[in-house]
Amino acid sequence: MKTIYILWLRAIKRYIRSRSRIIGSLGQPLLFLLALGYGLGSVFKAAGDGNYFQFLAPGIIGMSIIFTAIFSGIDLIWDRQFGFLKETLVAPVSRLNIMIGRTLGGATVATLQGLIVFFIAMIFGFRPENWAMFPVFLLFMLLVAFLFTALGNMIGSLLEDMQGFQLIMNFLVMPLFFLSGSLFPLTGLPTALSVLTKIDPLSYGIDAFRTILVNAGHFGLGLDFGVLAAFTAIFLVLGSYFFSRIQA
Repeated sequence: MKTIYILWLRAIKRYIRSRSRIIGSLGQPLLFLLALGYGLGSVFKAAGDGNYFQFLAPGIIGMSIIFTAIFSGIDLIWDRQFGFLKETLVAPVSRLNIMIGRTLGGATVATLQGLIVFFIAMIFGFRPENWAMFPVFLLFMLLVAFLFTALGNMIGSLLEDMQGFQLIMNFLVMPLFFLSGSLFPLTGLPTALSVLTKIDPLSYGIDAFRTILVNAGHFGLGLDFGVLAAFTAIFLVLGSYFFSRIQA
């Protein structure tokens, strides 16, 4: 437990000290919120679907979480290249505990990033419909963050250089985001696209956010939670396995 706590605390401290990283990671969510939220708002309203900014904000919150969480795998590669990981691996502690500590730290950071985007969205006009469900919203944020941090660490355990990680992320992160329904409703889609959205784990996270924040869900919170929990367990187990194979 001490190892988990130390790695979790280290991730939080690194995040707080990295002001440029915090500010830089807000650029893309702000662009999507303002350019799409206001730019396509009239089109969305004309189609009879209501306020697009209200619809879009939960998806952009999910985007900020997945980008921050999955790119925590870069920290694993960085630590491997500069020796910190070697010091951790030779310590007399379980590698599963190391993996859990790293994943929990990255998930906490991603959740904090999502909260920042949430409050920024409120500044620009987003209004949750039920504040009583905010603790449930936090739970789902942490679950989504834990899932994709575990995925990022799993990929980071398999790669040894930054270039390879960035290549895989470009073919993974963007499809996960765009196929999750973050920018469009999941109803009335073509069959092929509907299938892709249903096998995308982020779809269930975004759906949970919309259900809680704006009462516009598609799958239901029970299914959302079950799918997210299952994917989290799978990626954590796989990540722990591949992490255990890293040579100190």
